[in-house]
Amino acid sequence: MRIRYALTASAATAAAAALGLAAAVPAQAAEYSSALKIKGVQYDAPGRDSNKCSGGNTKNEYLTIKNYSKTATVNLKGYKVKDAAGNTFTFKNSHTLQPGDYVSLRGGRGTDSDGKNVVYRQNCNFIWNNDKDTIYFYKPGGVRADVHAYTKKANDRDGNGYITYHG
Repeated sequence: MRIRYALTASAATAAAAALGLAAAVPAQAAEYSSALKIKGVQYDAPGRDSNKCSGGNTKNEYLTIKNYSKTATVNLKGYKVKDAAGNTFTFKNSHTLQPGDYVSLRGGRGTDSDGKNVVYRQNCNFIWNNDKDTIYFYKPGGVRADVHAYTKKANDRDGNGYITYHG
């Protein structure tokens, strides 16, 4: 006679944890306690890369940050965006995101606008690598709000230079 044992989901989870069999979760899959998250990145600006302040295309490279809260309004002042090489941008001015609202952090020079949901880095150098990079997003106190690593080959299937993270 064969005896069958059925484990409930919670018992199976507890047993796996006790045996040290819990699967490792990649750092980028972790959900951070932040209303603001990286919605997507245009890491490869369309056209031939040119970081000239006049006539270049760095303004076409951007990071979209969205407020995923249903109730909280968040001010971006003090938030930081960083790449794997340590290039950093800090939101120095007030820029308020209502629930569901977003902002595009663009390269190049321009005038920030709440109405047009855009903040410029005031720097004509590209920040995101065209082959692979990691995007770090930090709250004003230094706590990580979100992080995503990408490679062109693995994450940009259609090759258009844009990757979506949080829908």
